[in-house]
Amino acid sequence: MLTSYNITNWPTKHAQLKIWVIEMAEMCQPDRIVWCDGSEEEKKRLEQEAISTGEIVELDQERWPGCVYHRTAPNDVARTEHLTYICTSTKKMAGPTNNWMSPEEGYRRASQIFYGSMRGRTMYVVPFSMGPVGSPFSKIGVELTDSIYVVLNMRIMTRMGESVLKKLGTNGRFTKCLHGKADLDDKKRLILHFPEDNTIWSVGSGYGGNVLLGKKCLSLRIASYLARTEGWLAEHMLIMGVEDPNGHIHYIAGAFPSACGKTNLAMLIPPEGLKHKGYRIWTVGDDIAWMRIDTDGRLWAINPETGFFGVAPGTNSKTNKNAMETIKRNTIFTNVLLTKDRSVWWEGMDGDVPEEGINWEGKPWKPGMIDKKGNIVYGAHPNSRFTAPISQCPSISNRIEHHHGVLIDAIIFGGRRPHTVPLVFESFDWKHGVFLGATMASERTAAQFGKQGEIRRDPMAMLPFCGYNMGYYFQHWLDMGKKMEKPPKIFHVNWFRQDKDGNFLWPGYGENLRVLEWIIERCKKTAGARITPIGYIPKPEDLDLSGLDISRDTLEELLYVDKEAWLEETKDIEKFFKTFGSDLPAELKNQLKELQGRLNNS
Repeated sequence: MLTSYNITNWPTKHAQLKIWVIEMAEMCQPDRIVWCDGSEEEKKRLEQEAISTGEIVELDQERWPGCVYHRTAPNDVARTEHLTYICTSTKKMAGPTNNWMSPEEGYRRASQIFYGSMRGRTMYVVPFSMGPVGSPFSKIGVELTDSIYVVLNMRIMTRMGESVLKKLGTNGRFTKCLHGKADLDDKKRLILHFPEDNTIWSVGSGYGGNVLLGKKCLSLRIASYLARTEGWLAEHMLIMGVEDPNGHIHYIAGAFPSACGKTNLAMLIPPEGLKHKGYRIWTVGDDIAWMRIDTDGRLWAINPETGFFGVAPGTNSKTNKNAMETIKRNTIFTNVLLTKDRSVWWEGMDGDVPEEGINWEGKPWKPGMIDKKGNIVYGAHPNSRFTAPISQCPSISNRIEHHHGVLIDAIIFGGRRPHTVPLVFESFDWKHGVFLGATMASERTAAQFGKQGEIRRDPMAMLPFCGYNMGYYFQHWLDMGKKMEKPPKIFHVNWFRQDKDGNFLWPGYGENLRVLEWIIERCKKTAGARITPIGYIPKPEDLDLSGLDISRDTLEELLYVDKEAWLEETKDIEKFFKTFGSDLPAELKNQLKELQGRLNNS
């Protein structure tokens, strides 16, 4: 069987890599093996092949040059967290917030599904680098897949191809990533991470979040495990540069749970009221930050990705003008509405609603359609996506390919909190900042399933992505602070505070720069603040509100610290901390006690 794959012509002398590819091929049994080189010629060839089979649809090239459309199976439209496992030798290492499976069980179960699953198909070998090729920050992976859609997405999201193989050389370390669609049976779907083996197996899915193995799987779950071992941080964070009127750029990393505007913030456009000052925003990344302590004792970061895998619904020129400019060309659209003139549309998009089209399920669609249960039939799935090169973003930073990354001045944590949490506050120190990150949360709204006001804790926005025991993860954050000469200042923001009638008090979007300005000035020690039990909060006069129609009363409400509400908050934090038992760092317990003491004495 091995001779049928013409292994003598493989473009690598890396013995372990070749052995692994052979072993995986013997299990999956593809008809042929193709090594991807990342060239433009290869891209065009794969696109034409996928178009001919119907795997993708070429959009109107005059309106959408270089763009294609793809639709996943209706049962395969989002990350399947309940089928995502951390496979460590002990359950304790995976911790209480992860699904755990022993490595032996994981390999056994997945092997049964993988066996023979690529008969009649091609296995593509995709060498890729997360981070600039050759950067000390970067990690190399090799993904084996039977999906052209995956190859085309990985080409956008990572540095992929011949240059990576060259850097890998004859004995370089790499993450082994195996993906197979199999028969897309959701009962036979597994996304398995083997941190101790530096290995990822994903089978039974074609959705990007489950199958682009360089993304959440490697860049967060495996990388977070490696980061703890090697002394760095792999975080679910945006990275943005804020250029002040003097031309100095301050870089900020920010962690937010879903539906909290992370991508919008990363591509923020300064509001009219602040444009006269000369502020500019530079986008380094919208989703993942890898951060290391440099020889200067400070924290530096890179975005390991080269593209955006963004949610389409709700994206428009008001919410994210830069994103709309980014996706005009060379973009893969997934599970949005396909119109009869080979264009795309989604709920919340600019322009007129199409009169008809083919929806994300592959069914005819018209506006106002209702299903048999009386529910609205959406043209685009709520989790429909676009994959677009970051190089096309109008606000892209010129540091995106810099091997050294950018110096992080501030870290922001945030969530969707209608009440209790003020617009912005600063931690007292690094330990207190870690406490803020470990306890960050969002509240359910009336439009969401569940009890309104219910708090959902998502520490550092990493709850679905931490590749090991989160109690150990908290300790790692605390330990990192001890190693830094000058750690970044840590802040918490909340764009979503509401009045008693449920109206948002803060306008958000570009106006968030007014908060970022105060954060930067705090880093420079040029802005004032008042001390409260929860941290440093700006006084109303500390925020530049020029050109913004907001009353003094509204601003004071945005910055108000409700003692009783925060005492209730501490009770919920205490309950959450019990999840981790003896693995919770003592310092976080102390931070909670100190917060309770400050509140009771205020």
